[in-house]
Amino acid sequence: MRQLIPTGDMARPVAFAEVPQPVPGPSEALVKVEAFAPNRGETFLLERPEPGWLPGKDVAGLVVQPAADGSGPGVGTRVAGHPPHGGWAEYAAVPTHSLAVLPDGVDSVRAAALPLAGITALRLLRTAGSPAGLRFLLTGASGGVGHYVTELAVGGGAEVTAVTATPWRGERLAALGARVVHDVTAAEGPFDLVLESTGGPNLPAAVSLARPGGTVVWFGQASRTPATLDFFHLLGGPERVTIRHFHYAGAPYGRDLDALVRLVDRGRLHPEIGRTEDWARTADTLVDLRERRIRGKAVLTTGGTR
Repeated sequence: MRQLIPTGDMARPVAFAEVPQPVPGPSEALVKVEAFAPNRGETFLLERPEPGWLPGKDVAGLVVQPAADGSGPGVGTRVAGHPPHGGWAEYAAVPTHSLAVLPDGVDSVRAAALPLAGITALRLLRTAGSPAGLRFLLTGASGGVGHYVTELAVGGGAEVTAVTATPWRGERLAALGARVVHDVTAAEGPFDLVLESTGGPNLPAAVSLARPGGTVVWFGQASRTPATLDFFHLLGGPERVTIRHFHYAGAPYGRDLDALVRLVDRGRLHPEIGRTEDWARTADTLVDLRERRIRGKAVLTTGGTR
C-alpha cells in the first residue's frame, strides 16, 4: 500500500512509499482511510523525525477488517478514528477504543477534522465545568482547537475573547460569536478562564488578565518560544490565580470522538476546514499549515470519500 513517510526535508516533509499493509492487533480494526487531517504539532515533529515514526493521528474511512477480539464496529462501517500513528496511508490500524461510528449525515472530510483538535477542545472545556456566564480568553485561537473551543463555549453561554494574528484568521471566530483581538494586550479582562496556547511573552500577559481566583490553562507553545514568569510581576497581578498545565492525550478517545460526531450531525458543531486537497498535495499543505497560511483544519483525501 502507499503511505506518506517523513523525509527530513522541510521543503518537502513527506513522500510516498510502498509499504506492507498494517497487521491489526487483537483490539484494532483495519480502516481503509478516506481522509486524514494533519495537525500543526506534527509539522514540528517532521523537522527532526524519530527513526521509524509514521505520522497520522486523525483519520476517517471504512472498516475493512474488524478487531479479532470482537470489539468495535464491523466490516463496512464508516468511522472516525484517532490512531497513535500511521494514519497518512491507504490503510490504518486503529484501536477500537478510539473509533466512533459516523452517521450518514457526517462525511469523511468533516469527520477527519475532528479527532485531536476536537478532543482537545472538549477536554479543555471540562476544566471550566459549565461555561454559562463565564468570560474566556483564548490565545492562538485560529487553529482547529480554537474554532472548536469557541463554538462550544459560546454555545454553552460563555463570553469568549479570541486572540488571532490577523483579521482574516479571526473572521470565522467572530461569526461564531467571539470578540476578536489581534494581541493579548488588547483583550479587556478580567477573565474567569484563560486558555493559553502560544507561550513566549503571551503567557505572562495572559496570566495578568485573569480575575482574582481565576484559572489559566496552558495547553501549548505554538510560538515555539519558552515562556518566563516573573514572581514579582505576578505579585502585582491578580491574586490566587491557578496555572494548570494541560495535554489532551489519554486513551480511550472513542467516547469523546462519538460526542463530537453527534454534535456535528446535529448541527451544533461546524469544523472549520480551511483547505481540502488530494493527498498528493500533502507536502505543500504541511508547509502552509506550519507557516500558518491555513485557517482552521486542513484535510487530505485519498479518493472515494463520502
